[in-house]
Amino acid sequence: MIESIRTKALWAVIVLALLVIPLAVLVSPWWWLLEILFVPLALLGVYDFFQPRHSILRNYPLAGRMRFLLEGMGPELHQYLVENDTDGRPFDRDTRSVIYQRAKGVGDKKPFGTEHDVYEAGYSWLNHSISPRPIVADPEADLRVIIGGPQCTQPYSASVLNISAMSFGALGQAAVRAMNQGAKAGGFAHDTGEGGLSKYHKEAGGDLIWQIGTGYFGCRDANGDFDPEAFRANASLPQVKMIEIKVSQGAKPGHGGILPAAKVTAEIAEARMVPQGQDVFSPTYHKAFSTPLEMVAFIAQLRELSGGKPVGFKLCVGDPREFAAIVKAMLQTGIYADFIVVDGGEGGTGAAPLEFSDSLGAPLNEGLLVVQNTLVGAGIRDRVKIGASGKMVTASAMARSMALGADWCNSARAFMFAVGCIQSQRCHTNKCPVGVTTQDAKLQRALIVPDKATRVHNYHRNTVHALAEMVAAMGLDHSNELRPYHAVRRVSEFQALAFSEFYDFVTPGALIDGTAAPRFQGFWDEASAESFRPWSAADLRARVGEPAAHVDGSRAPAHVAAVQVAPAVRPTESRPTSTGEPGLGDDLTRTPLNDQ
Repeated sequence: MIESIRTKALWAVIVLALLVIPLAVLVSPWWWLLEILFVPLALLGVYDFFQPRHSILRNYPLAGRMRFLLEGMGPELHQYLVENDTDGRPFDRDTRSVIYQRAKGVGDKKPFGTEHDVYEAGYSWLNHSISPRPIVADPEADLRVIIGGPQCTQPYSASVLNISAMSFGALGQAAVRAMNQGAKAGGFAHDTGEGGLSKYHKEAGGDLIWQIGTGYFGCRDANGDFDPEAFRANASLPQVKMIEIKVSQGAKPGHGGILPAAKVTAEIAEARMVPQGQDVFSPTYHKAFSTPLEMVAFIAQLRELSGGKPVGFKLCVGDPREFAAIVKAMLQTGIYADFIVVDGGEGGTGAAPLEFSDSLGAPLNEGLLVVQNTLVGAGIRDRVKIGASGKMVTASAMARSMALGADWCNSARAFMFAVGCIQSQRCHTNKCPVGVTTQDAKLQRALIVPDKATRVHNYHRNTVHALAEMVAAMGLDHSNELRPYHAVRRVSEFQALAFSEFYDFVTPGALIDGTAAPRFQGFWDEASAESFRPWSAADLRARVGEPAAHVDGSRAPAHVAAVQVAPAVRPTESRPTSTGEPGLGDDLTRTPLNDQ
């Protein structure tokens, strides 16, 4: 049908514009008012017919514009008219609804049973107990985890659910203020993202995790290199509870970025310590380190400069051998990260090329397994806490990640929903219709900070309460007791397996002993503390006489020279198992709460 329209719409408008002329002259001058509509349409149609850029407009002037109109409205039309309660993406209607309901403090119950096909492959559930436990008295206060190893002098008691990394710049100031006020009220942490410590992060006094990215925003010198004194000044703030080095993120691992000069406002320039009105680059790599040994030295430097606060890193797992190299560097130097945040490839607050979002980086489950198994196999799992991020928006999603090894979870998009996000997917356009991901003051007026701060706190309180209810129903006292055998996934219509049955797990110290499963042992044996990629062509050339250099050709940072390399010995694994049953993943999990 569309093929028959062609230029008919244009000719119809031209004919109507011509017919109005005699009517206006002979009948009534009021007919001229129609020319206000017809003449601009006719001119637009003529422009469409001759313009060189859009083929569809050349063949279908005026009528072709309906396509662009409907395409622009596509996400909203699909969300409101097409999708059912369980098939929306990235988050279905049921998931969005429960976040909104918990944020508003209204009932989040759903009648008449699940809409999921419980016999479809991929469906998962958690095993309840015939003998449930009493729910903890105050889930927000009781479900917490102590982050900070023996080398940390200011450990932090973190909630099991915190706000994941989102920068001021990506979020508007109103959203940042609302989230931090909510974090203050609920006693949970707010990750700043790599865009620096803005005045809006500090305004309410909520706990902060300061993220340090490749641009070193908030702690950089005029050349964009890491500035120890600038870092010390911000890291010493009482509000800053932990330091997180961003190695990569799930939405776009290994991808740098540029903030155009037009978006570098005075406030963003102040937070990022960059000149106003100039393009700002985030490199794909860190200049402060280029090898695993240099990375752990950088961790030690940040911990010292911050006064002994917990220092860790966030990554989306790629090649498992590279993560194994970092763990080997920890063993070789005796310098340990206090925590590691595993970001799944399904993470998505950062706008990214489609290929990066869809096809690069390990999903959360596989990433968690690499990190958990490597730390356990190296015998240092009790020294390092693990956080999980990537669609952690419901208590059941959190519980599944904790069963695979996470000590706590971070969520970004859930808190965006809590402050009003409607999943319009225009985060990167500066035209967020509800004022969350925009610097446009006119759009941000939709977001009333005190009201949205209450919703942020409500969402956190109600979701942690839901987790506490699930944990108690499973016969457990704390989420740190979750194990792989507590979670089950259907692999076919006729078979379901516990996580402990279809995922591989290593035993404590097995990588050091050389007794791990061949797959994991192979990753470990190929890794080297001296290089992230010792098998690469560049490193092979360096080993036969060519000098190794950083990506940018610079020498190793000064702080690397201070690394004292300890002898590589088998670390002690002191944590007992709770059942002693092999194959249940029981001997590779977190330290019980009363041991922390």
